[in-house]
Amino acid sequence: MDTWNHKADSGSKLFNERVYELLRRVPAGKVTTYAELAHALGTKAYRAVGNAMNKNPYAPLVPCHRVVKSDGCIGGFALGCEKKIALLEKEGVYVKNGKIVGFDKKLFRFDIH
Repeated sequence: MDTWNHKADSGSKLFNERVYELLRRVPAGKVTTYAELAHALGTKAYRAVGNAMNKNPYAPLVPCHRVVKSDGCIGGFALGCEKKIALLEKEGVYVKNGKIVGFDKKLFRFDIH
């Protein structure tokens, strides 16, 4: 994967577009994390990933509802957590007490070589 100046770019439209491009790879029935996305981009800018999710102009094509916290908690969602849970459950990802059921089996990791 090519590299770029993460510090100068992390809040930019280019960074967001790279996040959206990666997120398109997460299939229905799976979730990924803010940290997984950041790691796949070669950065630790987890919060910038979250900001990109909040500003996602491509939903539902870019499925930001499939991004959760590293501990399996559902995290936030621009349309509200209830809507996020409904979207996830429609795809076969179930939530109990605010956490993804079977998180380890539902976690999508990016194959970065």
